Amino acid sequence: MARKKLFLQVNHFFPKSEAANVEQRQIDWIKAKIERGEESGFTADTKAQILAQSKSLLDS
Repeated sequence: MARKKLFLQVNHFFPKSEAANVEQRQIDWIKAKIERGEESGFTADTKAQILAQSKSLLDS
């Protein structure tokens, strides 16, 4: 839901292609955070577990 809301907010100001670019940058940022967390040993969670947690937070 939050993801859709963000997309609608972004889409209001930018053409669809720019909104897709914004969403891809967000995805890239999350992936980078996951990779840094895994490499630092900060968590024992797998990349899939962290991604699932992130998605569930976005959907709330």
